[in-house]
Amino acid sequence: MNYLDRNEFNFKPSQLVVDTIKNFDLSKFAFYTRIYDQGKKSIFSVFLSEQFQIDEQQVLLGYGAEDLLKKAVHFFLTEEGSNRIMMIPKFSWWYYANIAAEVNGKTLQYNVIETDDTFKYDFDALERQVNEVRPKVLLVATPNNPTGNGLTPTELEHLCDIVPKETVILVDEAYASYVTSDTLYIKHLVETRSNIVFCRTLSKFYGLPGLRLGFGFIGKGDEMERFAKYANMYLGYDRLSEEVGIAALKSSDHYREIARVMQEARDMYTKEIGKLKGFKVYKSVANFILIKYPIHLKEKLQQAFADEDYKVKFMNEPDLNTHMRITLGRAEQNRTICDTILRIAHQ
Repeated sequence: MNYLDRNEFNFKPSQLVVDTIKNFDLSKFAFYTRIYDQGKKSIFSVFLSEQFQIDEQQVLLGYGAEDLLKKAVHFFLTEEGSNRIMMIPKFSWWYYANIAAEVNGKTLQYNVIETDDTFKYDFDALERQVNEVRPKVLLVATPNNPTGNGLTPTELEHLCDIVPKETVILVDEAYASYVTSDTLYIKHLVETRSNIVFCRTLSKFYGLPGLRLGFGFIGKGDEMERFAKYANMYLGYDRLSEEVGIAALKSSDHYREIARVMQEARDMYTKEIGKLKGFKVYKSVANFILIKYPIHLKEKLQQAFADEDYKVKFMNEPDLNTHMRITLGRAEQNRTICDTILRIAHQ
């Protein structure tokens, strides 16, 4: 089965990642990764600090971005004085609302507007809603799942300008490496904003969801220091995972080539499927693409994909129930999906 419904990885890891696993020194398991004499969290946090040029004390590590998101939402929604309200995009990952509910938090949606072939935030409406609700957490996913749209660094800074300082801006950047390799905006924002948390992962761009390794960065301030103590593990993390993570981050050329293959797929879908009557292909800066299709073709498309031994994600959320989200895979996988849609559309 070809799973193009999960936003997982259909390519091979870099050779450096493979070699790191093959050559790992098992005796290292006898030691924690925490660097006691320097007061550092781990070898991975030190590497990230150097890579992103951010103070190691502002680096977070976790069991995937999933872990960091959960810890952030649980911590900030249960802080003394918190109103337990989190705002999330109208179209977003179901997991956000679930982790808020785990601590009796209340989740409110803010609008995401469809314009031509993309989605975007209505900043004016968002500013009014934030100032009215005063949520403890404002979650922003960039790029956003399932719509595929992202915020530019300028837009992200504008968002910081319109949000009250007592509201924590939680930025889910699981897919961000597909957008750009420039990360200087993160350094700028965590050094100038006291209410921002970035969450990233090795699961998407670096294709290591089974590694379960995530990382993030926080602004400076007393509240963020308390959160760091809550979120970080005292004795460090997993030695093998950390070394593999470092190897992946050192292999940008390998993963940029995969991103190029994905861009070819985006172009193909836009050119070939976008011209079909009743279909609409949305711009995406993630490892998936969202396509609107004529709803009467749903069962035929589902059966056709099953016949080819493929799975894609048919959305069922309100206002997105005539859309399918397709993970961008290898060239031959992308071609098969495209040809299948073309065949059904022309019947």
